[in-house]
Amino acid sequence: MPNLRISEAAELLGVSDDTVRRWADQGRLRVEVAASGRKVVDGAALAAFAQQLAETPDPGDGRRQSARNRLRGIVTRVTKDTVMAQVEMQAGPFRVVSLMSREAADDLDLAPGSVAVASVKSTHVVIEIAEHR
Repeated sequence: MPNLRISEAAELLGVSDDTVRRWADQGRLRVEVAASGRKVVDGAALAAFAQQLAETPDPGDGRRQSARNRLRGIVTRVTKDTVMAQVEMQAGPFRVVSLMSREAADDLDLAPGSVAVASVKSTHVVIEIAEHR
């Protein structure tokens, strides 16, 4: 399993480097020292930690739903015509685009700066990995 630098772990979790270091200092995330002297996080340990974070419900969130892929982010653009709306949001390093009815976008009062959650439920998901050289 690969070892990831603190900055790589932070990027994958969608948090700052300082947050990862704080979690390590608190004992929430195990960090090791590589032969190079850098602090690293084991890939498997990071995956387990990310899963634990995802499974921890937000306090006061009483909703139940079948969609497990939830990305909290900020709306960056809303484009509407008479029938449809295209809503773009940034969830950490990820850009999410949703097409919905204009009525739904209006009901949700979506506008740039709105904090929202994109729930994704799909029967087709493509996973890619980088080539190792």
